Amino acid sequence: MVALVSLLVIALVGGAVSALFLVDRSAPDPQPTGEKAPAGLERFYEQEPTWRDCRDDRCTTIEVPVDYAEPDGETLRLAVRRVPATGDGGSAIFANPGGPGGSAQGFVGYLASEMPGSLRRSHDVVGVDPRGVGESTPLECLSDDRFDAFIDTDPDPADDAGIAALTRSVQEMGEACRENSGALAAHVSTEEAARDHDVVRAVLGQDKMTWFGFSYGTQLGATYAELFPDKVERMVLDGAVDVSLDAAESGLGQATGFQQALVSYLEYCVDRGECPVGDSVDEAMTRITGLMDQLSQTPLKVRGGRELTQGRAFYGMAMALYSQESWPYLTSALRGLTEGNGEIMLVLSDTYFDRKQDGSFATNSGQVIYAVNCLDTDDAPDAAETKALIPRFRDASPVFGASLGWGVMACHDWPIKGTRPQQAVTAKGAPPILVVGTTRDPATPYAWSEAMAEQLDTGVLLTREGDGHTAYTSGNECIRDAVDAYLTDGTVPKDGTVCAEK
Repeated sequence: MVALVSLLVIALVGGAVSALFLVDRSAPDPQPTGEKAPAGLERFYEQEPTWRDCRDDRCTTIEVPVDYAEPDGETLRLAVRRVPATGDGGSAIFANPGGPGGSAQGFVGYLASEMPGSLRRSHDVVGVDPRGVGESTPLECLSDDRFDAFIDTDPDPADDAGIAALTRSVQEMGEACRENSGALAAHVSTEEAARDHDVVRAVLGQDKMTWFGFSYGTQLGATYAELFPDKVERMVLDGAVDVSLDAAESGLGQATGFQQALVSYLEYCVDRGECPVGDSVDEAMTRITGLMDQLSQTPLKVRGGRELTQGRAFYGMAMALYSQESWPYLTSALRGLTEGNGEIMLVLSDTYFDRKQDGSFATNSGQVIYAVNCLDTDDAPDAAETKALIPRFRDASPVFGASLGWGVMACHDWPIKGTRPQQAVTAKGAPPILVVGTTRDPATPYAWSEAMAEQLDTGVLLTREGDGHTAYTSGNECIRDAVDAYLTDGTVPKDGTVCAEK
């Protein structure tokens, strides 16, 4: 059941961050490049969309084929938001916050507000909700009630019945995707999303692609570079995903990453002298493990008739480890657990899934991640193979390991088989690609950024020493200056540059 969304966690201020800039509203909307399109795709590359105001930005929709092998068949609509440059502009930076399932449209205003004025004067910032996500043609799977029940499936089954329930829950989601979304359910792979972005690039008049991807957005960007190396201008991959790993090794990597992040948090918690789960890291780790075991046996009742299950506590803890700014909330949540109160941990879990108070979900990210990952994967272990792996996962993380371990079998029984599994990327022929890694990143472990930089033919590694998921918005000026210089004029930092903790 467990699948962690590799999403850059941000706080959007009223959805209108781009209003902080004095945008030139008189600037004309972009026109297609007029380039020679791949055979059969001419009408998509040459389309002239209708732009409209969306708050202080410009928005449109762009049509692409559901199946690139059948360009005359069914189509879908991609939702595009463009934060206009504050100066003459003409260039664009395409950005994606991660997932799979994160809305790029909801992210680009925030990212634009984090960029320096010199970069914003010359560049639009563009977000394209990937196929199936956000305001693009959505992937529709389980109803809100059924997905809420799905989250409660025991992520660490104790017997064959629990394993069967875990398998059945994922199968039912896949069947619901196929029933409610038709052909789209088989066509939300990363490769297809990358091809979509090339269409959008051309329609927005960009001869080359400048990309800023965070977390899963690095996988999407690297896949684009593999498919279209000659179309890459500049590319930043912050918090990289190692696409060369099989499902089990990827899960083990995350178990190790979250365990390292939890230890770092507990050191902070203990050093403050008021850690609710122990006076040493070892004591606190043991207490947390015990609290999770208790939830597995007896969920905590929460106001409103809800329960905090082990699965929801897993996601709540993971959510709080994405950013140092969330650590105080985790302390409060753990204090609550020691007192038999699961409300704060449940709020963290709800935040992770974009669950609203009325029980509905603001986004479909919690389901899209399964659909995309399973189309990208052809090596998920079966239940017996996964069971044999669980000791390795527990060794990697006493708290997160087993749940992440059982999660790697999800795609084995996903009813929609992918035809485009992800493989190691080299992007041979692309210009220098900047890979940024954070040493104690929980969701995309630092080793993954090292691997991505090594695998890319022109990869350059930039390291941030520190905690939390991704680097650019962490407040580290060294990282910020290096990335801004690269995006502004192509200045490439020395490979292996390390930026110390702020």
